[in-house]
Amino acid sequence: MTDVSSPSGGAASALDTSVPHSARLWNYLLGGKDNFAADREAAEQVLAFLPELVQSARFNREFLGRAVRHLAGEAGVRQFLDIGTGLPTANNTHQVAQAVAPASRVVYVDNDPMVLVHARALLTSSPEGATDYIEADLRDPETILEQARRTLDFTQPVAIMLLGILNFVVDDAEATAVVRRLVDAVPAGSYLVISHPTREVSPEAVDRAVQMWNTGGAAPMCVRTPEQILRFFDGLDVLEPGLVTCSRWRPDGNDTTPTSEYSAVARKG
Repeated sequence: MTDVSSPSGGAASALDTSVPHSARLWNYLLGGKDNFAADREAAEQVLAFLPELVQSARFNREFLGRAVRHLAGEAGVRQFLDIGTGLPTANNTHQVAQAVAPASRVVYVDNDPMVLVHARALLTSSPEGATDYIEADLRDPETILEQARRTLDFTQPVAIMLLGILNFVVDDAEATAVVRRLVDAVPAGSYLVISHPTREVSPEAVDRAVQMWNTGGAAPMCVRTPEQILRFFDGLDVLEPGLVTCSRWRPDGNDTTPTSEYSAVARKG
């Protein structure tokens, strides 16, 4: 397990509160308190012309809950690799999975030192299950897979969770290679879960938001078309209803208003 009581000096020194970071901005949109003035300012600038962003953040979180409940329940998955974890809020992956199947094992991965500081909240677990936290970057799948083996058994199905993170790998070939490496590492019966921003709902506002973020954010981002997002699932069986705005993936009484965040879940045969 990661020792979150004494995080490494490298992580602590990497914390720059003057530059907005996606994890902290998302935390602000979800009503959290683990953010700084630069994050709040960036969020408010975008909300001025893209007010749906708050709704998109909430809908994306609700999609995570529905997807994990399905995987831990009907699909019988007991292992989750959640990359791009973000700051802890309500209904984190391990909480949802272990509420359905207490023996679920969850590994979180993020490269934001703020997430490391708060990782203790992510490392709570049911007695039957386990959680771990890895400080690593999505672009380094070898490190992720090597360290995840401390907690996960890669001979058994694993659900790979990539929610709102692939958009920070702006090179399509690199993003595809990372997804392929992760999927190749897990056995048949595993799942891939992706959410990704698109231009489908508010194209002009989304373009402006991306341009603004890429001018002052901690890491550049991109949006992709539904067709481009679907290519990440090549060779996998995409579950119904396919790639849809995240509020409409298997709705369960939730608000189904369309947002720019699209999502899908697929099974490795």
